[in-house]
Amino acid sequence: MGLTTCLAGCIIVVVIDLKPSMFWLLFRQNFLGVPMDNLPEKTGWIEVICGSMFSGKSEELIRRLRRAQIARQKVQIFKPIVDNRYSQDHIVSHNDQKISSEPVSSAKEILGRTDPDTQVVGIDEAQFLGMDLVAVCERLANEGTRVIVAGLDQDYRGQPFEPIPQLLAVAEHITKTMAVCMVCGNQANRSQRLVDSDERVMVGAEGAYEPRCRRCFQPPQ
Repeated sequence: MGLTTCLAGCIIVVVIDLKPSMFWLLFRQNFLGVPMDNLPEKTGWIEVICGSMFSGKSEELIRRLRRAQIARQKVQIFKPIVDNRYSQDHIVSHNDQKISSEPVSSAKEILGRTDPDTQVVGIDEAQFLGMDLVAVCERLANEGTRVIVAGLDQDYRGQPFEPIPQLLAVAEHITKTMAVCMVCGNQANRSQRLVDSDERVMVGAEGAYEPRCRRCFQPPQ
């Protein structure tokens, strides 16, 4: 099978030996700019979207999940039951985008709720699901599921927030989102806690946290 394209005024013929379905997917991605949302057979992987609060993590997660739904893939979406800031049964971004989801009390519960024919699993607020989430995501990906995870990579002290660092180590695709520092306007990758609390896990939104850059961030004493 041959593929012809033009580069710097020259005609280049590339001969490849692929299944027609894979050839068409590669052609769509590289020449038509269409992402490979429909890979053949059961190919699984892990995608991690991480950053500070108000950096667009949930918004990006929702965007990817909706694309998968448009591609008529079976999608299941989960969020920690403790995250009930905007909705109990939807992932809701700070700019009011939302998508239906199932609340879970633990990472292991995701395995029991994921149907055998599910192609894409989305997980928001991963930092609330603990270290078990790493093994859960690995198992799903090994079974051929595309797993998309979003969560904070740093806690309110500016320290790595498990299990995101461990997920970054095993993920195939990583996206780091940046917010805007509320003090100076530079890029922000830290979450400044504005209320008096030394609890590491404290669900909050506007008024409890704001994004800060490295220079303006003030770690708690």
